[in-house]
Amino acid sequence: MVGIVRRLVPGAILVVAVSLIGLAACEPQPPKPIDIYSFAGGCYALKDETTGKAVLRDTLGYTASQADVAKGTPFTLQATALGRYLLYGTGGHMPRAGTLDTVSSIRTPGPTADWTVKTQSGRLSLTNLSTGKGLTVRSGGRLGQGYAGEFRWSLVPTTGCLPFPEVEVGAVGTPFKGASPTAPVKGFLDAHTHISAFRFLGGKFHCGRPWSPYGVTVALKDCADHQPNGAAAAAENLFATGAPVGTHETEGWPSFKGWPRWDSLTHEGTYWRWLERAWRGGLRIVVNDLVENGALCEIYPLKAGTSCNEMDSVRLQAADMYALQDYIDAQAKGPGKGFLRIAKTPAEARRSINDGKLVMVLGVEVSEVLDCGKTGDTPHCTTAQIDQRLDELYALGVRSLFPVHKFDNALGGTAYDDGATGLLVNVGNKWATGEWWQPVPCEPGAEADNSPTNLSGEQELIYAVLGLGVAPLLDGDLPAYPPGPLCNPKGLTDLGIHTIKAMAARGMIVETDHLSVKARKEALTLLEQLGYSGLITSHSWGDDTSQKRLQALGGIVSPYARSTTQYVADWQEAKANRSTKFAFGVGYGSDTNGLGKQTSPRPDAAANKPVTYPYKTFDGGTTMQQPKAGTRLWNVNVDGAAHYGLFPDWIEDVRKIGGSQIIADMANGAEAYLQMWARADAAKTR
Repeated sequence: MVGIVRRLVPGAILVVAVSLIGLAACEPQPPKPIDIYSFAGGCYALKDETTGKAVLRDTLGYTASQADVAKGTPFTLQATALGRYLLYGTGGHMPRAGTLDTVSSIRTPGPTADWTVKTQSGRLSLTNLSTGKGLTVRSGGRLGQGYAGEFRWSLVPTTGCLPFPEVEVGAVGTPFKGASPTAPVKGFLDAHTHISAFRFLGGKFHCGRPWSPYGVTVALKDCADHQPNGAAAAAENLFATGAPVGTHETEGWPSFKGWPRWDSLTHEGTYWRWLERAWRGGLRIVVNDLVENGALCEIYPLKAGTSCNEMDSVRLQAADMYALQDYIDAQAKGPGKGFLRIAKTPAEARRSINDGKLVMVLGVEVSEVLDCGKTGDTPHCTTAQIDQRLDELYALGVRSLFPVHKFDNALGGTAYDDGATGLLVNVGNKWATGEWWQPVPCEPGAEADNSPTNLSGEQELIYAVLGLGVAPLLDGDLPAYPPGPLCNPKGLTDLGIHTIKAMAARGMIVETDHLSVKARKEALTLLEQLGYSGLITSHSWGDDTSQKRLQALGGIVSPYARSTTQYVADWQEAKANRSTKFAFGVGYGSDTNGLGKQTSPRPDAAANKPVTYPYKTFDGGTTMQQPKAGTRLWNVNVDGAAHYGLFPDWIEDVRKIGGSQIIADMANGAEAYLQMWARADAAKTR
């Protein structure tokens, strides 16, 4: 061929070249690849490429009958997961899988209206989630269900769509991005929250969830057992008012008349759009503690069919958090495009924050951690099982762990709870271990644990919340506790010592709160011997000496965000105890969705430096507006941190009272945490 071309005159070469180009232009070009994630939130007409006609809704369902595609029914493509959508049409109607392979209309989102989109050769298939059958066109143009692999559809941009219901973020601006993937970060650290607590106690104790594939109207609704006026919500009433009798408004979206509230402990507070508002308001790291209490789950009378085994619950909740990450990605039009990333290493976390993301670190806060409960003095686990289960948690992405939570377990003693919570948890301790708490008087001048509340005379209250199934535990002689201060005589066991060493070997972060005074002192001594820096207090538990020891090791202090004035005092203490060897920064522990009240409104806010809306974030990059959901407006001066999206407003309140230096130290909280985590990760031996 080369020899032939060389014999041609120059003009002929030009003619041949032009001819070849023309032939190439006439060849069929492959269709441009379709990004199935890019449809999220867009407005489209659904076109049948086989007939060229668009879909219209009628009284019987839907037909592919409109020749003018611009006049087809406009659908908002509402992502339910990566590559799955509701087709949200006019009047809130959506095509759904009906009986006998029909396709009808529904206004309540759910699996029958959920369609998986796939692409091939420039066309789309839509497969129903509930039936596994594909969207097709039958005789007369009526839509029906058929073969799942039929690629006959396209989505054509149009106008006139109805917005899908959603919570407003109320923030305008661009969150922090770093100068490079390894640059220092700026922003806040919430070292203790429970985004996955909707699974807690069998799945029916908590009302609502941080997201639903089918949106806010499904995610943010009250528990069925709270209807019609909250009178049956004994746990909600007890934790809010101290008595199991009471009522509350039960409507969630759109009015939120009675919840979420700062003192409501059974209603969802971390809806994903509120989480987004916190990120836009400066949050850079959130530690999500996967939480369960197997004994109280077994006792609590209502169940959703989920296991009460704590390790099973942890596995399920970890999967939930990856699903939440994917859901947020789906709203942002593709994998990795959402604002949330679950990080497994400090380097990965730093890269994500510098890329403008919110990092989630997975922790575990359960009472029989690693299935290490006990009966009397007999443990339910061995060192080999501890190692195997730590490896499993590590593989799930868990990097932070409480060796002890609410009960004495095979690893050590607990710090007890008092008040109404203490009553219920002591019953759980008896159920799980066969023993009531057994405190002793503390040594003179020593730090004390919480003093348990006497159960005698409180049986009716306990029955109201936990049911009559606990009656056998309360029929005998109940312990009578002397006045405090009281201490738990149980410290770390040999298995507890092994667990902390094994955590250090894996570079995991040790949570020192909930350990008894004795166990915490022993844990700090062990960590000092190891020279290990991976530890944190996220509840403000521990005396001045314990906190100094923790900070001397390079640990992080994240005081409980219970009130503005108390947090300022806790910050001052942490600053006074700081070590000059390490970068100083403080986090906060919101404990949202946990059994602890959120930040209350500051009593003097109206007269003394109230937060005014709008305001700028600490870095000046974002304007925070008054948060709104449906028809409800919240105001931190009146509502406190009623939900997670109000924590930026609480931080603004902290600035008003504590000044610029406290905000600077809080804005260094994420960086201090990353440095602590990096030291722990560098020290691991496994």
